[in-house]
Amino acid sequence: MRPFRWPQGGRSFAGWYFCATTGEHIGYESWLERDRLILLDADPQVTGIASQPFWLHWHDGRRRRHAPDYFVRLANGQGRVVDVRAADRVDEAAAEAFAATERACRAVGWEFVRAGVADPVPMANMRWLSRYRRRRCLRQDVAGRLLEVFSEPQPLRSGAAVAGDPLVVLPVLFHLLWSGALVTDMISRLLGSDSVVHTARGQ
Repeated sequence: MRPFRWPQGGRSFAGWYFCATTGEHIGYESWLERDRLILLDADPQVTGIASQPFWLHWHDGRRRRHAPDYFVRLANGQGRVVDVRAADRVDEAAAEAFAATERACRAVGWEFVRAGVADPVPMANMRWLSRYRRRRCLRQDVAGRLLEVFSEPQPLRSGAAVAGDPLVVLPVLFHLLWSGALVTDMISRLLGSDSVVHTARGQ
């Protein structure tokens, strides 16, 4: 509902993120918004994402308006509105805008989320894996071998070597980690050669 701007010397970092979920580029206005896009793109419950989706207008003694950062469609049909702002940057005006947005969402049966700074370790892991989010990284023959190899937990690099040439195998492995077909601990430590990888339950 409003254009993205890239002013020379500006303090924000706007750009376009290619979303594997939608197959389209989605705008962001800061690294924080870009990180949230990565997390939304990797969420299997998310089926659609739009940036700057609408203007919300309201009156509290004066005319007010706010454009949330994202509208998200979930697999169950539910709508979710997401505003991205670090906690230390939520001033009085922003807090009022978020409160008004939450009230409006509740009135129409949508969720509202104010997302802040993501935990640094899992976010660093997801930034790395997002490089392999595109379907071109998925080779079905290699993926099949990886799912067999990691049916029993084992270290990432040694398991990849069993599946074939690491130069061919690793991009597919990272795509499977991105998609959730393979899992490892990405919360407490950075992804590495010795990260223990295994298939997701039910895959």
